[in-house]
Amino acid sequence: MITDSHCHLDYPNLYNQLDEVISRAKLSNVNNLLTICTTLESFKKIKIIINKYNNIYGTFGIHPHETEKNINVDTNFILNSVNTSKKIIGVGETGLDYYYNHSNKKIQKKSFEEHIYAALKLNMPVIVHSRNAEDDTYDILNNFKKNSNLKILMHCFTGSTKFAEKLLALNCYISVSGIITFNKSQELIKTISIVPIEKLLVETDSPYLAPTPLRGKPNEPSYITHTVNKLAEIKKISIDSVATHTTRNFNNLFRI
Repeated sequence: MITDSHCHLDYPNLYNQLDEVISRAKLSNVNNLLTICTTLESFKKIKIIINKYNNIYGTFGIHPHETEKNINVDTNFILNSVNTSKKIIGVGETGLDYYYNHSNKKIQKKSFEEHIYAALKLNMPVIVHSRNAEDDTYDILNNFKKNSNLKILMHCFTGSTKFAEKLLALNCYISVSGIITFNKSQELIKTISIVPIEKLLVETDSPYLAPTPLRGKPNEPSYITHTVNKLAEIKKISIDSVATHTTRNFNNLFRI
């Protein structure tokens, strides 16, 4: 069985055909899914989804792109939102994105910290997005980790080997997406090869990042098999072993 640790089922091209999407996922041996919150509007749909499907869980968080529009989302707001359902099992996605800079860096950092405070109070994992922001991401996580048992999941990892090593030193989990199937991802593959299988999760980030050979199509959870197959090749273990380890890691991290 496989767990898709990060998808966006509230997005229209998935939400509008959700029964079919979930059926195809089951046929691909995807047993559990975590649908990730990015905005207040997405959270409304996420609550509908997790109430309908037993095997789907959700999170609450504000994506770094959206932080300027949501400066009122502080620790208490996050706590109150998470506590609306027992099937909300993580905080995020949050973090830093300096590639697009859709929101001011200072505001992104503040929002990231508010999410971390909430994750600590809830004893839940924080799901982290980091793009072109390795140093600041690490500094913030390291600062909180020093005196806490913060649980960290770095989603859709595309960073440097040095960054991966620093995250592992913080006892982070690292999630890989269909990007590892891309021809241009040789450096990333080398980095993932050194990450212990006990620290790896798999995700689609659907509807984005469809894996090879499905690039250009809207991604969906059933496509995660291509990522699992590639990870088995990278780690030189069986496909079943990858599925077992990554699902166990997800269950341990999120207490499923």
